[in-house]
Formats: sequence, C-alpha cells, structure tokens
Amino acid sequence: MDESYDPTEDDDRPRGILTPSDREFLLGQKTDYTEHSKKQKRNRIRRRLRNAILDFSIIFEHLEERDREMVFDPDDDAREAYTRGITNMLGFLHLGTMGYYVPFKHMLAEGVNKAEQRLAGSDYRMVNVEFNVDPVGRIDVDDVIDKLDNDEFEQLTDEELRAFVRLLTESDEFSPDAAREELHAQMEEFVGQVEAAERARDQKVSDLRD
Repeated sequence: MDESYDPTEDDDRPRGILTPSDREFLLGQKTDYTEHSKKQKRNRIRRRLRNAILDFSIIFEHLEERDREMVFDPDDDAREAYTRGITNMLGFLHLGTMGYYVPFKHMLAEGVNKAEQRLAGSDYRMVNVEFNVDPVGRIDVDDVIDKLDNDEFEQLTDEELRAFVRLLTESDEFSPDAAREELHAQMEEFVGQVEAAERARDQKVSDLRD
C-alpha cells in the first residue's frame, strides 16, 4: 500500500461512529441540506457520539485482548492516520469535558489505573497519574542560546524547547527544506555517537561485573 495512504477521508471507508453521509456533511462535501435537515443530521451525530461513549464501557470490559491488539496494530500501513485519530480523540474528550462535573484529569487518572489493574490482574496495582496543563510563557532567549552554545541540553526545560522551536520555525531565515537536508546529513553521525556511547556503557558495566 502507498505509504502516503490516509484512510481518514476515504470515500469507501466503512462506517464507524460516523456514517459516510455524516462525513460528507461535516467535511462540507455535500451542501444541499435545508436548515431543518442540517439540524436533524447534527442531532443524529450527537446521539451516536453519546452512544459510542456508553459503548466503551462494554468494549473495555468485554472485548477480547487479541481484538484490542489487532485494532492498535503498530505495523498498520495507515498507522500515522490512526495516531492522529487517537490524538484528536483525546483532544475532543479534553474539550468536551471542560466544565463537566468530573475534571478530565480525574477521569484520565482513573482510566489509566483501571488499565494498569487489568494488565496486572490485580486491584493492588496502583499508579500515580499526573496530568497538568501548563501554558508556555515567556522564555529567556539569551539563556536558552547560552545553554545550547555550552551543550547543556539536559538543562533545557520542555517549555523552553517547545517555545524555542516554535520561534525558530517562525523566523524568516528558517527554511524547512534546508533544515531537513542538513539534519538528515547529521543524523547518521548522531546515531553513530549514540550507539558508540551505548556500547561503551555496556562494556563498562561488563568490566565492573567481572
């Protein structure tokens, strides 16, 4: 199959939560709806979404493990589309539960705990799940550049990295094609250094055990 294949908007894709007609409606591919028919269509979509959410309690409790594993096949040709779908599903749940009587992070933590207990086969399996939404604020550009210049990569925070990359890509001097070509050229050397460091580490551990 073509590596660029994306089933998301495939006209021949079987129905999921949405019917093919629902997809055409939401994607704006069919516009000959009256105001009344639009209202009916949105109502049917909402109803199916609500029932899909209820169905997940049945799926979680009763779908066989082998079936779940086949749904999340990491070698699927369309895995990028599925990854995007999972990401957007989580985003939809986060948006939809804002103002809900149970905060999203509490449901997320409970869901992960239930999954961990399922894996362990025991209610005694308990994990701490942390989820926080921290806005990225102003960063000290000079401080970030100093860290990069001094190879102090481990001191960079996730906030600094995200903000710095965003600023870099929005710079007039940034060229995606040039950056891609240069990074591809450097990647082989980088991977070689990482593998050499791993071999040296393993050898050191082996020497200590002898």
